[in-house]
Amino acid sequence: MRFLYFLICLSLVTNNTFAQKIQLKIEKNAAYFIEENDSILVYQIAEKSINGKYTRNNYIHPLYSLEGKVLTEDFPKDHLHHRGIFWAWHQLYVGEKRLGDGWELENFHQEITDVKKLKDKRKAKSIKTTVLWKSNLYLDKHGKEKPVVKENTIITVYPKEHNYRQIDIEISIIALEPNIHIGGSEDAKGYGGFSPRIKLSKNTKFTGPQGTVIPKNLPVNSKGWIDISESFDDKNTSNGIAILCHPNNPGYPNPWILRTKKSMQNAVFPSPGATAIPLSQKKPITLRYRLLIHKGDETSINISQIYDRYNNQ
Repeated sequence: MRFLYFLICLSLVTNNTFAQKIQLKIEKNAAYFIEENDSILVYQIAEKSINGKYTRNNYIHPLYSLEGKVLTEDFPKDHLHHRGIFWAWHQLYVGEKRLGDGWELENFHQEITDVKKLKDKRKAKSIKTTVLWKSNLYLDKHGKEKPVVKENTIITVYPKEHNYRQIDIEISIIALEPNIHIGGSEDAKGYGGFSPRIKLSKNTKFTGPQGTVIPKNLPVNSKGWIDISESFDDKNTSNGIAILCHPNNPGYPNPWILRTKKSMQNAVFPSPGATAIPLSQKKPITLRYRLLIHKGDETSINISQIYDRYNNQ
């Protein structure tokens, strides 16, 4: 009887410990996700800059591999405005007036007014952020910057499963002023939206549901997801990051801007990006993405199966 009681107590302790594997710590400057003693990611709350230039917040960096290696880049020399896992647009208009460039971080900044923990779901930890988009080119009658867009973003981190981890990012944006438009780059590339800046090597390989994807200067197609696998740590151990786009995203399936070196990877929205689209003051635009951080290349996990489960959530 005592032995049975011991087993029951041990089971309760073990289950409770597993349920608490991911820890979330929200501080003034950043929110930290940790699993046991391993760092997962950091969400940047406080503004960061280089000598007062390229000021940014509201992005993920660092993002870590399952082995604890940093996968993302911040302030890379080739594109100082790039930052970890970010979502941004070149065009921001109120009426015919251009307000700034959230991609290049010119005449634009984001005020994070709230970061709160959400109720645990399936052993995952989540934060919800409230962010106001502002520009020094749009002021109220008192000369203060007037917010033009409100963003709510939910970041959810799941416990590691065998050789991969899931991270969900849901971005909702709604206009606070009438006649607000956003858009991507004003060229044939049209890039803008969800954009991971990942460390790359000579062994980068891009794969989609139909097999190998060859990056080009202009957008390419890969319905639903792209996997980026390589030896991120320049050793024999291969790691990968898959980017999954939910089919409920507006404009699905969206094209991709992919690069093998010195740049970000972009799930293009809107498409074509050169044409700015209106934001409603009543109904937000919601964009949902899932990152799969995994060991090995795309053959080490069944991405298509995981994508199907993601679609049905």
